[in-house]
Formats: sequence, C-alpha cells, structure tokens
Amino acid sequence: VQLQASGGGLVQPGGSLRLSCEASSGFDFDYYTMGWFRQAPGKEREGISCIRNGDGGTYYGDSAKGRFTISRDKAKNMVYLEMNNLKPDDTAVYYCAGDRVWSYGNGCLRHNEYNYWGQGTLVTVSS
Repeated sequence: VQLQASGGGLVQPGGSLRLSCEASSGFDFDYYTMGWFRQAPGKEREGISCIRNGDGGTYYGDSAKGRFTISRDKAKNMVYLEMNNLKPDDTAVYYCAGDRVWSYGNGCLRHNEYNYWGQGTLVTVSS
C-alpha cells in the first residue's frame, strides 16, 4: 500500500493551495480513514483534517477550521486538502496518511492512529 502526496509549493499569505494524495489500490475508502497532517521544524506532528471510511465524515483541527477542506474521490482513489487564506504559520511539510482507524469522532486526527504515510509535500507561505 502506498500514498503519494503532491501539490505543495510557495504561496503568498492569503493565497490558496490544493494538496493531493494518491492512494494505491490497497486503500479502499470504504474501510480506510484518510488524514492530513503537518509538521513544522521543531514542532510536533499536527492533525489537520481527516475523512472517515464509509460515510466520509470529516474532522478538522483548530488551525484548519474555516480555511481548509478535505475531500476524496473514490473512483480515482484520491484525497484532497483545499487550503485557503494561508498564513505563514501554515508553513510545514504536509503528509497524508491512511489506515483502519478504530477510534471514534475526531480521534482520526491523532497521528498514532495511522501506519501508512506518504512522503510529505512542503508548503511555504511567505511574501
């Protein structure tokens, strides 16, 4: 099973980016919850958003609420993170992750729920 994140880059404050995560065929979204995480230098890995297996319920970390949107395309086995109104504090390496997450609700925002990770894509927000 593999995950491939892409879409990072340099963006000005207030700008937007869409991150993509391509999941290999081993990830059936009916059974696998998918998440986006980020890690800035010197900081712990932070849960940004997750989308639950099955009904696709979504959850957001405090830093993402109102600005980021997670979505998935089952036919393409893709997960997306639309990021708007980006701020310098959003600068980090962003990772997608997937697994059968057994915790309820926003427990899918905990990074230790996941065993499968993509390689990360760097987002830099700077003028």
